[in-house]
Amino acid sequence: MIRKVLLWSIGILLVSCGGNDDPSPAPEGANLVFPEENSECTTGVSVNETLSQVTFQWMASSNTDSYTLSVVNLDTNVPQTISTAATSANLSIAKGTPFSWSVTSISSDSDQTAVSETWLFYNAGAETSYAPFPAQLVNPISGSTVQKDLANEVLLEWQGADVDGDIATFEVFFSEDNPPTTSMGTLGPGTMEFSVSVTSDTVYYWSVLTTDAEGNSSNSGVFDFKVF
Repeated sequence: MIRKVLLWSIGILLVSCGGNDDPSPAPEGANLVFPEENSECTTGVSVNETLSQVTFQWMASSNTDSYTLSVVNLDTNVPQTISTAATSANLSIAKGTPFSWSVTSISSDSDQTAVSETWLFYNAGAETSYAPFPAQLVNPISGSTVQKDLANEVLLEWQGADVDGDIATFEVFFSEDNPPTTSMGTLGPGTMEFSVSVTSDTVYYWSVLTTDAEGNSSNSGVFDFKVF
C-alpha cells in the first residue's frame, strides 16, 4: 500500500513540475506610420546639399523585443538598415530620391520574425515635379520557374505609384535578352498586367518603364523567370 502511495505521489510531482512545451508566440508585423505611403517626405532635417535626416516611425507590435528598419534607395537598390528597441529611428538619406521602407519585428524568445508592409516615398529635394516610383514587379517572382497557361502565355503583374498622381503610361519590355530589349507596347495608368507568349525550357527577362504626364520616367529594374 505504501509503495502505491509513493508511486502515486511521484506521478503527481512529475506532472506538476513538468515544463510548458508550448512554443513562444511569434512576433507580429508592425504597422508603419511615417513617411506615409506614396508620399513626399518634407519633414527631414537637412544634413548637407545631398542628404537629409528622416525620422521613420511605426507602431509597436506584439511579442516583439526589437526592430530592424530597412530603407532601400530605389535609384540604386542599395539598402540601409538599423536595429532598435524603439518604434522610431533616424537615417540620413539622399534628397530628391525615391525610397522603399519596411520594418522587421524580432523576438528574443522566438526564431520567427515578422515583416511589415513595404511603403514607398520620395525624400524631398529641390524638385517641383517628381518621377514616378519605379514599378514594383510582382509576378512572376524573379528567379522562379512558372507554368504557362493553355494559350502558351504567362501573365506579368506589377504595381505602380506616383507622388504627383499623374502616371501616363507603363511600357513593358520582354525578351530572352538581359536587359530585355523588345517593347511589348505601352499601357494606360490603370493597367498593371500584361500577358506574354512563352516557350517551355526558356528563361525570359522583363521590366517596366513608368512615365508620367510631365515626361518623367523610372525603370523597374529587370526580373527573370523560367518556363516549365
